[in-house]
Amino acid sequence: MPAAGPMSAHRSGWTHCPGSSTQDAEPRAYPVATMPPPPSPSLRDGFPDPLSTIGGFAAGPDGDGAVRAASVLLDATTLDVLAGELVCLPAAGTGTSDTHASREQAALLAALEALPHAPDLALVHGHGIAHPQGMGIAARFGVAAGLPSIGVARSLLYGTGPEPHETRGAYTALRDPTRRQLGWLLRSRPGHPPLVVSPGHRVALASAADLVMRFTRGDRLPEPLRLADRLVRGGDPEESDGTKLRAPKT
Repeated sequence: MPAAGPMSAHRSGWTHCPGSSTQDAEPRAYPVATMPPPPSPSLRDGFPDPLSTIGGFAAGPDGDGAVRAASVLLDATTLDVLAGELVCLPAAGTGTSDTHASREQAALLAALEALPHAPDLALVHGHGIAHPQGMGIAARFGVAAGLPSIGVARSLLYGTGPEPHETRGAYTALRDPTRRQLGWLLRSRPGHPPLVVSPGHRVALASAADLVMRFTRGDRLPEPLRLADRLVRGGDPEESDGTKLRAPKT
């Protein structure tokens, strides 16, 4: 694996949406692809063991109907950042039938394509199967990309479950009204609300919570998602605590 070195917003490998804090970088814009109804996700483990890389993916609005999506690629053992991308999907034209879900999915797929290679496993900011339709953005993204994926959300959208113990890493089952299990309520950080963790695609229910905790440090979000979420919100690559996103030296 290449050696890692500091990467700033001005180096190759970064692309920015219009209106981001780095105005001298050229935005990379992607058209919306027609999104057919996805097939059902697989709830069996289909990721390599051991994992070599882990990805974090997050999407959000960029004003005036545009969507931005961030992707980061990390070493699965050291959590060093190998690459990071921020891409933009322009606002839909008048009269288009694009849904928010299809535009968010298209932006995430563009962010995946922009990475040097796909991760072995993707953590997606949003819901997997813990969704009223059984297919949240993490499931739709995983199926469309053919990529093992897990949905990690800050708030509950569907289902109920008991509050997990305050111990770091404790989790309880999340179930729908028929008592079918959808995922887990995971206490990733004591003193904070639990995360909602559910399989997206090619990840078993039994594996999802432990995988998320494997990549969680001191923050509530696992490290890949913490970084992707920071990028999509317009955060600076160098944080106030001195942490930098890192990428292979050029």
